[in-house]
Amino acid sequence: MKTLKVWFLVLSTFFALNTFAQGVMDSGDDKYQPRVGQEGKDVVWVPTTNELLAIMLRTAKVNSTDLVYDLGSGDGRIAIAAAKDFGARAIGIEFNPEMAQLAQRNVDRSGVSDRVKIINGDIFVEDFSKATVVTMYLLPELNLALRPTILKMKPGTRVTSHAFNMGDWDADVEIDSPARAYYWVVPAQVQGEWLISGMETDRTILKLSQFYQKIGGTLQIGNNTQPLLNPKLEGAVLSFTYLDRDKSSHFVMMSVENNELKGKYKSRSYNDNVITGKRF
Repeated sequence: MKTLKVWFLVLSTFFALNTFAQGVMDSGDDKYQPRVGQEGKDVVWVPTTNELLAIMLRTAKVNSTDLVYDLGSGDGRIAIAAAKDFGARAIGIEFNPEMAQLAQRNVDRSGVSDRVKIINGDIFVEDFSKATVVTMYLLPELNLALRPTILKMKPGTRVTSHAFNMGDWDADVEIDSPARAYYWVVPAQVQGEWLISGMETDRTILKLSQFYQKIGGTLQIGNNTQPLLNPKLEGAVLSFTYLDRDKSSHFVMMSVENNELKGKYKSRSYNDNVITGKRF
């Protein structure tokens, strides 16, 4: 409870310095009037502004093919915006039953009940593994507690958090205005050794090291080993450049699925060559 009160002071200060002029103080109805700063399970309620939530959803490239899960959905504004302004389906998970009921009424009033559902539940119990986008405004320790679950989600899942990061998992994008927010893409697990077929020899070995989405490694073609140039991992897409024996550069892009790699590289003739890989 002490931690909660400390963060309540932090968030109250944040709230005071960032005027929520878009209906924050008028977000209830005749059945329930939430109070900014009210305590909930492990958190206090301070809603995200409409301006910031729009930036967060744009950064996550939310579209009509997405299923957005908002963890700790409060009055439902993020789930509603995901559906109404971006065409997505959305599910909000809210622990407070009165707040969850209010959020569902807000969904109904907004005319998006065919695409949005509010669940009265616990974010550590409910299954949100099918999400393509996850949004949240929680406390730092909750972000860290959720991090292992999020990292096990399908590579390419987009995650955005208002105010707080996820420790040593560096964000792919940091949003600084109108308030702080963070954005990540869940990376595939690529660390280890891969046997690559379809490149210059039948014996090409790709060795990868990994720290979340940051990767490095070497490529062994025959007896020649070289460091990867500009290696990048975005979700399930791995790319890098290497030099052949004539010092010509080649760009490789592959998709990762479990223990297999599939992709192409451009040869000196600039043709796309199909390559595959299997983990040792």
